[in-house]
Amino acid sequence: MAATTAPAASLSRWQQFYQLTKPRVVQLIVFCAVIGMALAIPGWPSPAQWGAIAAGTLGIWLVAGAAAAFNCLIEQHIDAKMKRTAWRPTAKGELSRPQTLLFSAVLCGLGMALLAYGANVVTMWLTFATFVGYAIIYTVILKPMTPQNIVIGGASGAMPPVLGWAAVTGDVGPESLVLCLIIFLWTPPHFWALALYRAEDYARAGLPMLPVTHGNEFTRLQIVLYTWILFAATLLPFLIGMSGWLYLASALILGFLFCLHGWQLWREYSEALARKTFRFSILHLSLLFAALLLDHYLLPLMA
Repeated sequence: MAATTAPAASLSRWQQFYQLTKPRVVQLIVFCAVIGMALAIPGWPSPAQWGAIAAGTLGIWLVAGAAAAFNCLIEQHIDAKMKRTAWRPTAKGELSRPQTLLFSAVLCGLGMALLAYGANVVTMWLTFATFVGYAIIYTVILKPMTPQNIVIGGASGAMPPVLGWAAVTGDVGPESLVLCLIIFLWTPPHFWALALYRAEDYARAGLPMLPVTHGNEFTRLQIVLYTWILFAATLLPFLIGMSGWLYLASALILGFLFCLHGWQLWREYSEALARKTFRFSILHLSLLFAALLLDHYLLPLMA
């Protein structure tokens, strides 16, 4: 999940630390985790479950923010070469490496403690594994080595619904893995749409993103293929009885529109269309998961 905008004005010290957490990306991560929590509970949450939801939400937010800050630390020299990320406090040298590392460690430690004592140990370890997957395996190993970095590394970014599910149940249900699969398949077309119009940035930074290594046309074809596969995966919640007709209608409409964006991008490329596809991908996932939530609570009331 990628940030789209950068602040233009000078930031205060607290704002600089806050921006390290990539707030827009983390908001979507936490939103998907909360959906996982809600879907794991058959009815309205009990007081104890509300406590687990609150602890899980804040704990996941803290650890996700810690992973984002660590990513900024590791990619400081790369961010400085890219227009999209050159504004970051670490890239500009406004925050030192020790400051960033300490900030990331404190956030991670607080988040882990909150998850362990406010939710459960299973969620704590799953969230820590996600931190390692993103901050170490993806950022340090995969991203600079292979154009399939976002595909393989997308597994950690797809974990929020699993973390949310575990926070209120203490285990990983098959339903949460379906949600994880949806985000896993959504990540490549989402990120490659961004990479298409930022290819020069990635080439300048020496990162082997797919448009850089395999070209624009091949990347567009991959986006088309992934949107079709994703479309099929988004129907699984209905097929396994996890959701009802409200979600199905939403998945069909949103899936068709995402496939249409991918098809148009493949047939006739323009930077404006790549930007439009990237923005729609965020809307697609947000509305898809919101439909799951509405379906979960509204349909039983209407029955």
